Amino acid sequence: MQNEHWVGAHVSAAGGIANAPLNAKKIGANAFALFTKNQRRWQSAPLCPKQIIAFKQHCYDAQINVDAILPHDSYLINLGHPDQAQLERSRDAFVDELQRCQQMGLTLLNFHPGSHLKQISIDQCLSRISESINLALDCTQGVTAVIENTAGQGSNLGHSFEQLAQIIDKVEDKSRVGICIDTCHMFAAGYDLSSREACETSFDAFDKIVGYQYLKAMHLNDSKTPLNSRVDRHHSLGAGHIGHEAFSFIMQLPATKRIPLILETIEPAIWPDEINWLRRQAKLAV
Repeated sequence: MQNEHWVGAHVSAAGGIANAPLNAKKIGANAFALFTKNQRRWQSAPLCPKQIIAFKQHCYDAQINVDAILPHDSYLINLGHPDQAQLERSRDAFVDELQRCQQMGLTLLNFHPGSHLKQISIDQCLSRISESINLALDCTQGVTAVIENTAGQGSNLGHSFEQLAQIIDKVEDKSRVGICIDTCHMFAAGYDLSSREACETSFDAFDKIVGYQYLKAMHLNDSKTPLNSRVDRHHSLGAGHIGHEAFSFIMQLPATKRIPLILETIEPAIWPDEINWLRRQAKLAV
């Protein structure tokens, strides 16, 4: 059961990427997320070959499958930027992120789709995001671009399933695009998860509009803000407006087997407890 459910958290890679799997192992995780560079800077030093070797060895030692690792790109990147120069800068940075994943032997890259900044239409912005993905996939290989749904704050797109489907629709290589559902973002964007029935309705809508074949990862977070708040504030599992039932439902959903299920909850000290609780929920489905 543990091998079918890849559960972990977004761990620190401070001191080098090779430390991330060590930090994942400490909390009993068999999946993890990380930044492969400083997420708040455009420039970064190339990956050190020794660090890559150590990273792979530590993953092997911790028995963490390469497909259970979910790197996240820089927060500065906006693949739908209305300004052409800024768009090019974001596209170059996104290619660099994919190439870093490729060097590390990873298969996924999680990213926020982009924002129109109230300067271009939603459709124009979504088209730019799709085009950015196409350009990046053309000059890389082996890594799937995993779009994270957003809470819909400000001018951020990707908060509705329809917008996610629209981005995917214009991606040429559909074998290398997917979705990471963040439960806090989903709830803040207006998809109810506060009961088992609500979860069934919301996840059925995802399957119908986007399709489970595109579900490549999840971020499991409760929400400090209420349904449809459009405000992204994570909370510990069961401590927010979503509640425990949703996470039990998710762990029993066949589509969540063998994809990274990543905590970004607010108390790292209780991550081992949250991971163990999630694994127990998966066992209840048997």
